Amino acid sequence: MGRSTWEALSGNPVTTTVFDNVDEVAHVRIAQHAKLVVIAPGTADLLARMAAGRADDLLTSTLLMATCPVIAVPAMHTEMWRHPATVANVETLRRRGIRVIDPADGRLTGADSGPGRLPEPSAIAEICEAVLARDAAAQDLDGVRITISAGGTREPIDPVRYLGNRSSGRQGWALAAAAVARGAIVTVVAANVDSADPAGANITRVKTSEDLHKAMVEGSRDADVVIMAAAVADFRARDIAATKIKKSNSGEGITLDLERTTDVLAELGAARSDRRPILVGFAAETEPDEGALIDLAQGKLRAKGADLIVANEVGIDRGFEESDNQAVIVSADGVVSRIGRTSKFGVANGVLDAVSHLL
Repeated sequence: MGRSTWEALSGNPVTTTVFDNVDEVAHVRIAQHAKLVVIAPGTADLLARMAAGRADDLLTSTLLMATCPVIAVPAMHTEMWRHPATVANVETLRRRGIRVIDPADGRLTGADSGPGRLPEPSAIAEICEAVLARDAAAQDLDGVRITISAGGTREPIDPVRYLGNRSSGRQGWALAAAAVARGAIVTVVAANVDSADPAGANITRVKTSEDLHKAMVEGSRDADVVIMAAAVADFRARDIAATKIKKSNSGEGITLDLERTTDVLAELGAARSDRRPILVGFAAETEPDEGALIDLAQGKLRAKGADLIVANEVGIDRGFEESDNQAVIVSADGVVSRIGRTSKFGVANGVLDAVSHLL
């Protein structure tokens, strides 16, 4: 796309060379006014020039002037991404505080497939929103291994129907994006989330509570932090019908015989050694009174053996499937932190602030 196309789409003037508006010294003006610089796609050549400190065009000159957060989203063939030169360049840039987001794994050009694909635009936007929501350049979780569960499990009744809940997975996705933006190595166990994978995170897809249980046990082994943000079903059908249950065979209705599912958070809490990994649970409650909500969170924290419980009120028009959220965080030492209504990225950063304090 040319300059005129970008100007038409963005509604803003576009600068393409250091010789545009020379009197304004474009690379200085852009860098000084920017709150965030995003490079997408970041080619192997551009990463190399950034690492070398080159300033031979408008972009690299601007990058040398920028004091705001910088996000680079690489996109290239797998062999280029894995080449020692690129690996070294990425390490150099990360040491300097630039957020280099690992590329997605998928279809490349031609018949090739593998790591190197540019993440979906919505996933890149989530990383940017997470950085801007925190309004800080520091990567305080650099190298920290975080495993996050997200979304709602589905427990089958027959081959067609299931028991489920209204969780969209947005809060777990926001946690993943915020953690990646703060430098963490992130694994997400995703239960029925219908959104583009968060950029820079490793994704394990699951469906049922038992699937999620197994994946979280595996994902917690090498983790420094485990965050249970998924809405895991408390009950499942004791017997699953082999064929679709017909209305004509059910008379006035049907009766489901339910059994308890595994309490994943409690099992993770009981399996810890020397209180590691740090364990964070979520409590979605329909309690509107904050004092009662805190009491419920404190009870859950003691029962599950967690370090932090993030409690929020849910209902028809709040919590689930909404773009914003609010919460209280209860810690094992009795501290209660409040996160006022904000974006789910704001809540995510509030939770990660509490985790960073524990680390």
